Amino acid sequence: MAVEIRDATAQDQAAWLPLWQSYLDFYKVTLAPEITAHTWARLMNPTSPVKARLAFQDGQLLGCAIHMHHPSTWVMGDDCYLEDLFVAEAARGKGIGRALINDLQAIAKAQGWQRLYWHTDEGNTRARGLYDSFVKSDGHIRYRMKL
Repeated sequence: MAVEIRDATAQDQAAWLPLWQSYLDFYKVTLAPEITAHTWARLMNPTSPVKARLAFQDGQLLGCAIHMHHPSTWVMGDDCYLEDLFVAEAARGKGIGRALINDLQAIAKAQGWQRLYWHTDEGNTRARGLYDSFVKSDGHIRYRMKL
């Protein structure tokens, strides 16, 4: 069955919330409900750089790719950061994640963005297998300081 990938709309919130919660559970993260509500509001705000592409099969939401583009000091143009990629557990290994990355790659090229990048947990071997099929890790390590 074909995968339909499209921008998130306000009507998708009820289907997105359990997928988002599964993503948080996967990473053992608890967010206050107001943060999730704020994230959804950003996704729906046409002036926000934060956007979501959703993957559906037979009308069921199976995956999402939350991304944003931003200026870069390393290229003459913008980069696209894939912040959150998640596929429902039952749909993993069926090409949904690959389809979401391919979709975002096509959007980035059409927009003239220069690079697409993301990161994942070092121990997320299944996702790393997918990611390595696109491009090998560039060796960078992320540092994040809470303020």
